[in-house]
Amino acid sequence: MKKTFLLPIIFCTTLLIAILVKLFIIDIVVVSGSSMYPTIKDGDVIFINKLEYGIVKPFSSSFIKQWKEPQKNDVIIYLYNNKMVVKRCIATEFTPLEFYKDSEYSMKVNDKIIPLTEQQYHRIKNSPVVPEGMILAVGDNYLESIDSRNYGFISVENIIGKVLCK
Repeated sequence: MKKTFLLPIIFCTTLLIAILVKLFIIDIVVVSGSSMYPTIKDGDVIFINKLEYGIVKPFSSSFIKQWKEPQKNDVIIYLYNNKMVVKRCIATEFTPLEFYKDSEYSMKVNDKIIPLTEQQYHRIKNSPVVPEGMILAVGDNYLESIDSRNYGFISVENIIGKVLCK
């Protein structure tokens, strides 16, 4: 008689723990797209540490409690247009940005030259530094990526987690 009641309790407890882990600690996602190629390829499975920067509110793009901000070169995940996006943090708040429009449009960030389209150039050229509380997130595949160059800086409050591994 006791085994009959014990099995559903064990099953429900295990299910509850698995849901809590997925919501607050570790998430597993299949990547769609080539914006992070060659680091992350289309179809790769990645593990996301949701506790890296704080405790994320489930089903939102904000924190219950935040204790750390992304660092340069972190591969992060955030929500944009209700979709999870994976990009590399290439600059944090107050990082200087230099823009060029000689023969081609480009941006210099931390001694790295990043190509821009004319539209991207005009969108962000008036920002001499990354604003406070924001980061510049760009895909490793510059030619394929739609990122901060297209839609602007990302608030650190909107970052869901850090990619652990693939």
